[in-house]
Amino acid sequence: MPRSGRQLRIAAHGYEAVIASIGATLRTLTFEERDLVVPFDADAVRPGYRGVTLAPWPNRIVDGRYSFGGAEQQLALTEPERAHALHGLLAWVEFEDRLVLDDRVVLAAVILPQTGYPFRVEVEVEYKLDAEGLHQTVTAHNVGADAAPWGTGPHPYLVAGQGGVDDWTLLLPASEVLTVTPDRLSPVGVEPVSQHPEWDFRSARPIGDVFIDHAFTGLIRDGGLAEVRLTAPDGHGVGMAWDERCPWVQVHTADTPAVAETHRIGLAVEPMTCPPDAFNSGVDLVTLDPGATHAASWRIFAL
Repeated sequence: MPRSGRQLRIAAHGYEAVIASIGATLRTLTFEERDLVVPFDADAVRPGYRGVTLAPWPNRIVDGRYSFGGAEQQLALTEPERAHALHGLLAWVEFEDRLVLDDRVVLAAVILPQTGYPFRVEVEVEYKLDAEGLHQTVTAHNVGADAAPWGTGPHPYLVAGQGGVDDWTLLLPASEVLTVTPDRLSPVGVEPVSQHPEWDFRSARPIGDVFIDHAFTGLIRDGGLAEVRLTAPDGHGVGMAWDERCPWVQVHTADTPAVAETHRIGLAVEPMTCPPDAFNSGVDLVTLDPGATHAASWRIFAL
């Protein structure tokens, strides 16, 4: 078996995607053979969190510590260089197949009670292709006896076309940004993007050499949908859309100056049900009662 797990290929309407079973990861996505996300090889250990499904929290829990239901919890620090618990508990879990069709797959895994997260949550991930692009839906079902904190999101690195991040134009309809500390990227406070013009992409403009690794909110929606658009100089592009179930989006310019082959080759766009460190702030945190379910979805499409 390849290092990234079983390979599940779906195709429809000019789109083709390959889902890797470890982490329910979007390994490749193309439209008419043009990459829409940064791919990786099937037999590679997935680079970081590229394309993974984030659950039961997206982004960071500061110091890996939080309190829920009157109990203090300490998670493993999976971002040791910043001493945070990063991107949930399912990144390296093998998902099982629930449904495999030509244009749709459903995978599932159970988060077992463990140190720092003593809850039992079943997670189902659906990928579906149609003429509007690739739809992903993440559904949580609390199959344990206690209420559980919950959040989710995806982690694709979008590719507009030729060139790289510095060459592409970004439309990001967000009026507020969560500022962070420069060293650990720990949340500080929500501020208007008008106070930080380098991160104001409410009108489409080239990204240039701007560094972004921030969560945005105050999303401007059309018909209930927020939509990010990324375009290359040749007119090709990629978009991502989601509804009110994700009031936040993390955007990252994939800066790896020490590794030239991955430096700013894609733009991470991560719709999120809650902001970084929501297990502590409680902002938009879902409390999943025993027997309850919660679903969130988003879509990637070609421009």
